Amino acid sequence: MVRHGTSTELIGRRDECKVLDDLLAKARAGRSGALVVRGEAGIGKTELLNHLLEQATGCRIVRVAGVQSEMELSYAGLHQLCAPLLSHLEGLPEPQRDALRTAFGMRVGDVPDRFLVGLATLSLLSAAGGGEPLLCLVDDVQWLDRVSAQTLEFVARRLLAESVLLVLAVRESGSREVLADLPELAVRGLNEDDSRRLLDSVVTGPLNQRVRDRIVAETRGNPLALVELPRGLTLLEMAGGYGIPDTGPLSSQIEAGFLRRIQSLPAETQQLLLIAATEPVGDVSLLRDAAGRLGIDVDAAATQAEASGLMTLGAWVRFRHPLVRSAAYRAVGIEERRRVHGALAESIDATLYPERRVWHLASAATGPDESVAAELEGSAGRAHARGGVAAAAAFLDRATQLTPDPVRRGDRALAAARAKYQAGAFDTARELVDAAELSPLDPVGAGRATLLRGQIMSAAKSASAGLPLLLEAAKRLQPFDSALADQTYRDAIYAALTAGRLATGGVRDVAEAMLSAPDRADGTSREIRLLTGFARLVTEGYSVGAPILLDAVAALRAQEPGRDDGLGWLPFACRMAHSTWDFASWSELSARLVELARGNGALSVLPSALLLRLSNRVFAGDLHDAASLSAEASAIGEATGSSFFAHYGALVVEPFRGRESATRQAIETLTQDRLLRGEGKVTTATQWAAAVLYNGLGRYEEAYSAAERGCENPQELGLSLQSRVELVEAAVRLGRTTRAAGDARMIEEMAQVSGTPWALGISAATRALVSEGEAADALHQEAIERLDEAGVRMDSARARLRHGEWLRTQQRRTEARTRLSEAHEMLDAAGAEAFAERARRELQAAGVKVRGRAAAEPAVLTAKEVEIARLAQGGFTNPEIGARLFLSPHTVDWHLRKVFAKLGISSRKQIGSIQLEAIPTAP
Repeated sequence: MVRHGTSTELIGRRDECKVLDDLLAKARAGRSGALVVRGEAGIGKTELLNHLLEQATGCRIVRVAGVQSEMELSYAGLHQLCAPLLSHLEGLPEPQRDALRTAFGMRVGDVPDRFLVGLATLSLLSAAGGGEPLLCLVDDVQWLDRVSAQTLEFVARRLLAESVLLVLAVRESGSREVLADLPELAVRGLNEDDSRRLLDSVVTGPLNQRVRDRIVAETRGNPLALVELPRGLTLLEMAGGYGIPDTGPLSSQIEAGFLRRIQSLPAETQQLLLIAATEPVGDVSLLRDAAGRLGIDVDAAATQAEASGLMTLGAWVRFRHPLVRSAAYRAVGIEERRRVHGALAESIDATLYPERRVWHLASAATGPDESVAAELEGSAGRAHARGGVAAAAAFLDRATQLTPDPVRRGDRALAAARAKYQAGAFDTARELVDAAELSPLDPVGAGRATLLRGQIMSAAKSASAGLPLLLEAAKRLQPFDSALADQTYRDAIYAALTAGRLATGGVRDVAEAMLSAPDRADGTSREIRLLTGFARLVTEGYSVGAPILLDAVAALRAQEPGRDDGLGWLPFACRMAHSTWDFASWSELSARLVELARGNGALSVLPSALLLRLSNRVFAGDLHDAASLSAEASAIGEATGSSFFAHYGALVVEPFRGRESATRQAIETLTQDRLLRGEGKVTTATQWAAAVLYNGLGRYEEAYSAAERGCENPQELGLSLQSRVELVEAAVRLGRTTRAAGDARMIEEMAQVSGTPWALGISAATRALVSEGEAADALHQEAIERLDEAGVRMDSARARLRHGEWLRTQQRRTEARTRLSEAHEMLDAAGAEAFAERARRELQAAGVKVRGRAAAEPAVLTAKEVEIARLAQGGFTNPEIGARLFLSPHTVDWHLRKVFAKLGISSRKQIGSIQLEAIPTAP
């Protein structure tokens, strides 16, 4: 103990206790908090948690601790934490409730996304803390299963107004991948005076002054070492310091002290400690059952164990310190450990705890064992179904090691490699693929191995690195599994489009490989038609491929695909609709994709779906909706640890707003991103954004330079085509009519093939810029009519602006005023500030005075407050807003109350009349 006599004050921990006391006071006042207590083994983290417990009168308390042998059991730690709170489960939104129940094995359902489980946990803690402050204490976080630790980190980042205090104690050594950047209390060693006070409080006999000085110096203020190390000294050593000093790390010295104490106990007591150390649940009845199977007199052994002070047996088994557990496990040889694992496997109810039982069986195995390997494989399936990908990978990895048959061993190694890849353990996944390929794989297995290598390379390095392997995998799989081959070709297309100009051969290699596949030309499914249309567009030109793509997109639009097909193919179809100027299909399919991803909790797909949708909304002239979608994508990115989504959303929205600083920041962040650096599509997207920005600001030389780079690789389609449109406008303004005319002809050729109102409208708009007289006037009017028909209001508004500018140069001032007024009204309503300012200046030059935007209201909202207010305007409830932005309903309510106060309103009804876009925002 690190306590001074009977006092509850910890020796030397006044400052640390004050930090914890202050957090507890804030929780009582309705403000949540999260804190990581970090320090070496024995430094006093657990005692600080105990201090909080003593101060938490009137609080609801849940406390758990990570255990090393449970690190592979998915959601084990989280389940322990949430178990006392499950009475609040029914109050959660259905997707969150189902996700948590599935993760905890309470129901069978689709694999829950771990971030949806995190949001459900946040909501559960919020609900549990509604009536009284909730104190959640988690010790030894370094030994929690990975997904539980990640979930708690997720929750800790989002606690705000829930009256919840989450304190996480973690051993300082090791990686800081989990709990990084959270508020932290670093627990250091006691100072020399406090060290001496503590040492004197536990040493009852005479202690030589030099020995005391040596102990204080060598323990470096570690309280557990100060308490435990003197117990291992003989009277002679205490009197004069005669002995051999231990030069190992301090935690090893402490553990070695515990080990000596354990080895001094009777054999049966050591065995009992070993059983308790091996099975982390702490279930006394299970301990007794396993001990009985090994012929141990439990009562006698338990009496000795408790007398030693190393372990207590009450309602649950508890060790003096986690290092006692590891020392007890190390105190015996491997054969004795196997005996204990076997006894525990026999004692555990297989129907209630199948994963724990089979893990013990595997640990008891002395060699390959197919029956145990098969059970491990089954446990992997159950773990995966609950969203425990890391646990599934561990079970499959162990199953591979115990599989005697080389063919089956290869299949299991491949399955383990896939699970490791899904869990983000790329190096281990590569090693398992290597192991799989040492076994005799069938052609499909070999193809899957190559596919997995490509996916790992794409995720760990870059799209260009993974592309050749994906293409090779698709070719291998084509004769044996055409559906998987098609999916792989689709993924190869994504990789090629992302790599863009950097990939050798790139898009064309993929296209040629797809067309060379048997029966590819005769394929009639929507998916094959999408792939074929893209391949023919690349290899034979837009005039050949675009009609096939338009038909395939229309077929997908006419008949809604199922969940898996929709999530897999709708993103590709949206991109193809954009690339063929089919705005109606792009609008409908992107809306359907977002709805499907949201409804299924598919957070791996939802951010990309939101970006596809927000790009569509930008062209639709609804920058406010686009900004809302960007905020949602950003919230998911923040939750998943990726800044890409926030910056890509800004890249699409901010140029049309004319905000140079925000656009430049998005461009710089994406171009410097470690995983995206140098990828061709990033270059295209960022240069398109710059071209839009500078055309809006009237800085045409910069717009021209950016647009030229943006359309250098036309096979990327999408924004490469849009860059060409920006190039025509910039080139005309600079007097480079020859270049502008050439690009306008290219756009016209594509428009005639596409035949959609958007394509024909854009063609008319660009041709109008390079035409003169009545022809130019007619083309401007045609562009406006067709773009209005297409519903592409941003392009329609810009077409009005260009027509008005042209009319003014022709001295047709009355008509110019009409057109420019229309343009200004549309662009101003859309939030396209720079283009609206261009229209205002033109109107002023035409003799019309147009007021600038009204002076901003004095209220200043944060970006998050604006987004919450916007969703509240849309009629969303607090739980619905929380689900979109990964916040608890209590935190949403807290933000809304701040919004009401700033805007001088008192209810949701009043917020509908507020023009949020006119309110300045702060970070």
